[in-house]
Amino acid sequence: MTVNTRMPESLASATGTITVDLAQIVANWRALAATVAPARCAAVVKADAYGLGAERVIAALARADCNTFFIATPEEAEVARKFAPKADIYALDGLVGNSAPAFDRLLVKPVLSTLDDVVAWSALSRARGGDLPAALHIDTGLNRLGLPLRDVRRLADEPSMMKGVTLELVMSHLASADNPRDPKNRDQLLAFETLSALFSGIPRSLAASDGLMLGPAYHFDLVRPGYALYGGQASQSTPTPVKPAVTVAARILAVADVLRGETVGYSATWRAHRPSRIATIAAGYADGVPRSASAPDGKPGGQVLISGHLAPIVGRVSMDLITVDVTDLPEGAARPGEFAKLIGDGLTIEDAGFAAGTIGYEILTRLGHRFTRLYLDDNP
Repeated sequence: MTVNTRMPESLASATGTITVDLAQIVANWRALAATVAPARCAAVVKADAYGLGAERVIAALARADCNTFFIATPEEAEVARKFAPKADIYALDGLVGNSAPAFDRLLVKPVLSTLDDVVAWSALSRARGGDLPAALHIDTGLNRLGLPLRDVRRLADEPSMMKGVTLELVMSHLASADNPRDPKNRDQLLAFETLSALFSGIPRSLAASDGLMLGPAYHFDLVRPGYALYGGQASQSTPTPVKPAVTVAARILAVADVLRGETVGYSATWRAHRPSRIATIAAGYADGVPRSASAPDGKPGGQVLISGHLAPIVGRVSMDLITVDVTDLPEGAARPGEFAKLIGDGLTIEDAGFAAGTIGYEILTRLGHRFTRLYLDDNP
């Protein structure tokens, strides 16, 4: 396995690094595919592959024979088609703006979520004189994107509305799949089974990362993991068979003594109750560390790993910097110039999200672009 940065500058000047293990992402996809077989396993690579670099992630998965990808926007469609030239690519946000001609050119299949989407895709099909493939999104209780019951029944009763549209997938999305005990999961499953039956013979898809762990009844013909591919654990009770695939580290800039009673950071929200050692680290909310990970006086906040030891963030997270209490670390463990880990070695994406009052999905997709990205190659 090799490290490839695709960046000419030396790591000596990097304030932080985001290390993406492409081999582990591929291994995660294979583990998920084995879990849901005989259903097929797609890969959701929207939002720049959840912040980890769509070009590299898509190319690695395509080499591993992943042949179905989900993106959200026309711009993401361009990237996906370039790096997965033979794959089935679905656009989750449907026909955004004037995206229909671009999707047609790129052979990307829009996920039709409104009657307006259906009408527009059908019109383009008639104009070009050939059928166009698409997916149909049915709302089963999330009440976000997706055709409501009345529109689903209308399409089933008036097939002329979809003239020229070749349905290749009927899908929905679970609202509470992270909690296996929520009765809404079963309600949505029954609704999906009922409504998708109106489109007999069309492959079906309901489960994403957390939903696929609800069991075979939720797998249907295709599952759509995203977060789990990157090592995320979305389910509250059943671990997904994946391992972490990203490490985030930032450089320690300085370590200084703070007297008892002195404050640290903006607005003086944290006060030292003992003589303390404070490390200043080159990461802030511009790099994806949520401001909500700040630790006001007496309350827990985020943590980092320094030389294998956990150290709490103290004071306010600012744009470029965080401050960390290293008083209890062994002498010399925190040294200027060394790196502290924000994610990695047991400090999980979920840990970072929980500490900031958010979820791991947000932590991943907010990772900034000032840090040097390193890729552990998927090719031996």
